[in-house]
Amino acid sequence: MKFEVSAKLAYQALSPSTLSLNIEPFRSPGQQVLEETFLSVPELKMNNGYSITPGEKRIKIIEIPDPGLITFEYKGIVENSFEVIPAEKLYDVPISQMPMSVLSYLNPSRYCQSDRLYKFAFNKFGSIDNAYEKVIAIRDWIYNNVEYASGYTTPQTSANDTITEQIGVCRDFAHLGIALCRAMTIPARYFTCYAYQLKPADFHACFEVYLGGNWIVVDATKLVPVTGLIKIATGIDATDTALASIFGNLRFQSLEVNTLLLSDNFLDVEDNMALQGYSYH
Repeated sequence: MKFEVSAKLAYQALSPSTLSLNIEPFRSPGQQVLEETFLSVPELKMNNGYSITPGEKRIKIIEIPDPGLITFEYKGIVENSFEVIPAEKLYDVPISQMPMSVLSYLNPSRYCQSDRLYKFAFNKFGSIDNAYEKVIAIRDWIYNNVEYASGYTTPQTSANDTITEQIGVCRDFAHLGIALCRAMTIPARYFTCYAYQLKPADFHACFEVYLGGNWIVVDATKLVPVTGLIKIATGIDATDTALASIFGNLRFQSLEVNTLLLSDNFLDVEDNMALQGYSYH
């Protein structure tokens, strides 16, 4: 499927600063970036950054030498594909057989305190044998018990906060899903994306789980079909997948995000379909 994605951000610089932006779709065999532009007004030098942390991301490092209003505009045409994997093939992978790159996604992290949620997760989901059914039960519990509403959480809100307050936005739903899966010894990582049909249009957050040797995308908000997600980045949690990181004195002004379908072969997904996983390849 082919999509056009775009993002426009504006900042007011009060002094020389540095900005890291992570808004470009990730390039992979299953997600081809066919065309793209990344512009700033005024024109600034942009360097591609590289991260030593686990995950997938494309980062622009931008030096802002002078005070003033700066706008950034990204536009890209992306073609993605995915594999539908039957639930019976989405089994628990023994830790001894996991790739080294996956092991870090079993550990507690700043926003996903899986060690503090183990007892809750075991009592709720420990009796479910099938690994993918366990993930779906976690997803559905979050969807049914956590209210989706903005204005109640902050960038400091963690999975432990969300399970207590039972309210949040996509970021909080994703962190809670990750923490509960890790508590069940299922590797899970944070997933940021553009999302077709998301209203109001914005960046979106989901999570991925490692089952049967594949990373499977899961969205506990159920706001959009998973087949309309265009991956930007994955990582431990929101700490290393931030869309913007500011070093200096910048004030955020505005954000516009859009995702348009360019092809006529969009496959929507009914939530009550037989259990199956969606993996980008």
